[in-house]
Amino acid sequence: MQMPIQLSADSAEPMYHQIEVQLRSLILSGKLPKGTLLPSIREFAQQLSCSIITIRRVYQDLENEGLLLTRQGTGTFVASVSESERERYRSEAVTEAFRAAVAMAQRVQLTRAETEKLFRESLDLLMPENDDEGGNKA
Repeated sequence: MQMPIQLSADSAEPMYHQIEVQLRSLILSGKLPKGTLLPSIREFAQQLSCSIITIRRVYQDLENEGLLLTRQGTGTFVASVSESERERYRSEAVTEAFRAAVAMAQRVQLTRAETEKLFRESLDLLMPENDDEGGNKA
């Protein structure tokens, strides 16, 4: 199975963290449903051109969070994730992105009004009011 993970060699984030964040997002967004068999550690490492140790760490971290299950001799699978966990993740992810954007606005000394204007312009561009609740065009 080819995983839609994008790595950036230019990123200040370590490779394992880039993989872990994206894989967690795929699981919590429901794009990887419960029971999905993930690539073996070796296969995933080859796909991403990284170390087996990197993928092992990602799988272990996500297993410790309860997002993955490893069955000896069978493989690593996506675990059951409750709707409340998905909602909490969605809210936290967007809140974190908003806070990062506000922090950037402060660093470049935008006023609150300028920041709100940019936010509304982005919102109108990417999520017009005629969109359904999920942000997709109706």
